[in-house]
Amino acid sequence: MRALAPAKSVRVVYSSLFFTSSALPRVTCHFTPLHRTSSFLAIRSRSCTFSTSAASPGNMSVPTWDNHYINGQWVPSVSPGRYIDVTDSNTGKVCARVPDGGAEDVQRAVEAARAAIEGWANRPMAERKAAMQRILEIWKAKKKAKAAEWLQKELGCTAQFAKHVQTNMVDLHFGGCLKFIDGVSMEERMPMGTLVVKEPIGVVGCITPWNYPLNQIAAKICPAMLVGCTVVLKPSEVTPICAYLLAEAVDEAGLPPGVFNMVMGVGPTCGEAIAEHPDVDLVSFTGSTRAGRRITELGAKNLKVVRTELGGKSAALMLEDANLEELVPKFVGQLMGNSGQSCNALSRMLVPASRYNEAVQIARKVVEGTRVGRPGDSKASIGPLVSQAQWDRVQDYLHTGIREGARVVTGGPGKPEGLEDGFFVKPTIFADVHNKMTVAQEEIFGPVLVMIPYSSEQEGIDIANDTVYGLNNAVGGSPERAMAVARKLRSGMVMINGVEFSPDAPFGGYKQSGNAREWGTAGIEEFLVTKTFAGKPPKSNL
Repeated sequence: MRALAPAKSVRVVYSSLFFTSSALPRVTCHFTPLHRTSSFLAIRSRSCTFSTSAASPGNMSVPTWDNHYINGQWVPSVSPGRYIDVTDSNTGKVCARVPDGGAEDVQRAVEAARAAIEGWANRPMAERKAAMQRILEIWKAKKKAKAAEWLQKELGCTAQFAKHVQTNMVDLHFGGCLKFIDGVSMEERMPMGTLVVKEPIGVVGCITPWNYPLNQIAAKICPAMLVGCTVVLKPSEVTPICAYLLAEAVDEAGLPPGVFNMVMGVGPTCGEAIAEHPDVDLVSFTGSTRAGRRITELGAKNLKVVRTELGGKSAALMLEDANLEELVPKFVGQLMGNSGQSCNALSRMLVPASRYNEAVQIARKVVEGTRVGRPGDSKASIGPLVSQAQWDRVQDYLHTGIREGARVVTGGPGKPEGLEDGFFVKPTIFADVHNKMTVAQEEIFGPVLVMIPYSSEQEGIDIANDTVYGLNNAVGGSPERAMAVARKLRSGMVMINGVEFSPDAPFGGYKQSGNAREWGTAGIEEFLVTKTFAGKPPKSNL
């Protein structure tokens, strides 16, 4: 990603969710028009049919996707005619429509996945690896560039972030799984002739969020299918088009019918139907803690495995000897990436009282140099929030912070000048915050930093841990001291002096940040279950 200079003395890199990715070549994707009538234009890729329908008011038209992907085919809803509007985050206008599926569509998808599980699980690993490789190659050659274009609309990403971070996550997850699968031990011989093997858990329901849509889809479906599971995916209806494009790549790769299924719809219908379905063996959910709690409750009805990756209120803990000139810009940049809409965003900065004002001024320069703009603005660092609901949420938190006594250093309520259309917000810093304030305890999910002073190292550790979440934290200071403090932080991940996480390492949290682990070998093992054979079985062919 490109480096930005928000002030003459400060340099900051706006990070991805995990790490900074290198630029990739642009790939062009074409669709072929079949025929035109007076009412609509039907367009077909190899696998997914959609139409351009009238959008009221104003006699405009928007692309409309009509189908789900079930049992190797693109099929309409059991009860057709219901659609979900997809909004362009930059303008607030409808830019697409997708089907609003229901429990009946989930039922068809689960039946297809259940029917396919035995055949797929029994195929040699080499065949499954080849299938994942085909998906990756088709994605990169035919779908990736188009997905980047859509992400600039449905999510509001800048062009650079969409091209080099969001869409690149598919490459990283599929490539990573293909690299790590050979290192996963699928069998172990033990004393007394016992054999312990790992098998695919079965039908996996994947429910994914809007903030890193492709990242979360790829992190779930690739390892699940690779080890022999079949999948029913319910992507976010807020950012659905990139999911359709990845599903097209899966379809064109020629997997057996039923191995991969995708149902479009909303959480309270399709998501809940997946979570409580008795033939779904595992649910992998990423989203809010509130929704994760509901998914867990539904899954508990039949005691299925539920893996959750949820929210966070991560702290960047600066120690007395931290290099503030270097680390404050890094940590602020990590928060600002994706317009603050990252579960592991470092949204709290804890600073020794003796260095607090220094840190606030450095952070102010960084945030004031963070340019907010539309995808066509090549100088923009971040884009809008995803939706009106998300904009309203962030505005509510800004007003709450002010009401509770936090000081606005820069930013604040309202929209940036010249960006009145769409869901743009002002990057904001709150100072003079104490950790019991709402803005210090609750996940805002926007470009809002709260800065909290502390008086001793132990108090800083206590403040960092004083949260219901436990996904991510960061520590800045001398390496030995920073590592010693990092070991005392109750989170699944800790950044030391701004070093980004490796995509080979597990990603996941403690407490109300969920119980899942994704990425690397750990992300593959999530979809395996252990079986023990006693009685000196014959040599395994696994």
